[in-house]
Amino acid sequence: MDFQDKVVLITGAAGGIGLAAARKFAAQGAKLALVDLNQETLAQAAASLDGALLLAANVAKEDDVKYYVAKTVAAFGRIDVFVNNAGINGDFKNIEDQTIENYRKVLDINVIGVAMGLKYVVAQMKAQGGGAIVNTASNGGLLGAPGMSAYVASKHAVIGINKSVALEVAANGIRVNAVCPSGVDTQMMRSIETNAMAGHEEEARKRFEAAVPLGRYAEADEIAELMLFLASEKASFITGAYYRIDGGGGAVSV
Repeated sequence: MDFQDKVVLITGAAGGIGLAAARKFAAQGAKLALVDLNQETLAQAAASLDGALLLAANVAKEDDVKYYVAKTVAAFGRIDVFVNNAGINGDFKNIEDQTIENYRKVLDINVIGVAMGLKYVVAQMKAQGGGAIVNTASNGGLLGAPGMSAYVASKHAVIGINKSVALEVAANGIRVNAVCPSGVDTQMMRSIETNAMAGHEEEARKRFEAAVPLGRYAEADEIAELMLFLASEKASFITGAYYRIDGGGGAVSV
């Protein structure tokens, strides 16, 4: 999977899956444009990634999306790969205790942010004659999860957007696919553990891991490897697909 001098734009790049993907693309020779909400946090996370373009932006704001796309093109001339990864889990509450503010925040980032990223990156990829896009969905886009209705709704939406946009741009040489991880050993899972069992996070972790047939969380690097494959020419006939990477969870009967 050779990405020598390919331009790779990654949102949610300051931690977890986004940062793991950035490191792996960099190791394959890519030029990186990395987006996250906070410039200082992004700079700290990407300190070892020499030459990366670091862009502070809120993916839920259309002007910010225009900004990060325009800055990437101004710096590198094109966008070969877009890892549309930024997302949040929101508050972990049953529906009667959910707030409209939480729903709006989750949907703004996880759905509007994904859609706006696609809107402006697709336009650039059409102009340059092609590209590859990897959206970060979740096994929550395929299953339900008590207390996480806002997050689950948002990730179902990502899969729907993924399918639709792939059909819209197939004739333009643009491939669009999604990854659907289960729990990944990142800060997001720390937040989910706290939401699920505040004060008993280690017990929550044991329960979540026990529900995975392989008996553990994924590592961010494992998700990033799938992203690299889908962005590469090895996946040249794959588009509109969404791939579970869940330690066997998709085989469990519920």
